[in-house]
Amino acid sequence: MFTGLIQSIGTVAGMRPMGRGLRLVLQPDRPLTDLEPGESISVDGVCLTAVDCAPGRFSADVSPETLSRTTLGRHAVGRRVNLERALRLADRLGGHMVTGHVDGLGRVVGMKPEGDFVELAIRFEAPLGRYIVEKGSVAVDGISLTVASCLESQITLAVIPATLAATTLADRRVGDEVNLETDILGRYVEKLIGHATGASSDVRLRKLLEDGGFLG
Repeated sequence: MFTGLIQSIGTVAGMRPMGRGLRLVLQPDRPLTDLEPGESISVDGVCLTAVDCAPGRFSADVSPETLSRTTLGRHAVGRRVNLERALRLADRLGGHMVTGHVDGLGRVVGMKPEGDFVELAIRFEAPLGRYIVEKGSVAVDGISLTVASCLESQITLAVIPATLAATTLADRRVGDEVNLETDILGRYVEKLIGHATGASSDVRLRKLLEDGGFLG
């Protein structure tokens, strides 16, 4: 489990095919002290397992399934990536609960400077839209961001200067793909409502919410 608050920027220092999978060699911009083999670490919002840990770098294996569902298979040597170590129970939860399990890909369709801020627009497949709400949270390449506005298949996010400086969002350009993870709480609520009402379709769930129904 992660918070979406990026702790370090890493650089892809090497890539080696492993059957249909891939081994990434990553070099953080500042040391990740005490990183041990087997530890979970978020790489651009994807939960991976650290292996071959050494001072100043570590490796992580990416399965064929993960390559097919995320942007990691499109990375090249030299690309910068967002890194976050797993949440400890005593840590402050400054972002939101992020699992590192990517729900889908989005595409940057707009980056509009607003003074020192950037208004970021991302388009995605419509099914993801039901889990994203205005003023709610979404993880973009592992970064916890607040949704400024939301349409069925597009969101707008206001990115503050501190986030631009501490993450790879400043590297993104219109047309780039990004990893998206919606707030997992929405998925649990959907399933619980579906079980309680006998509804399993999106139509039944949407009708319940539109009617203002409550579970008794």
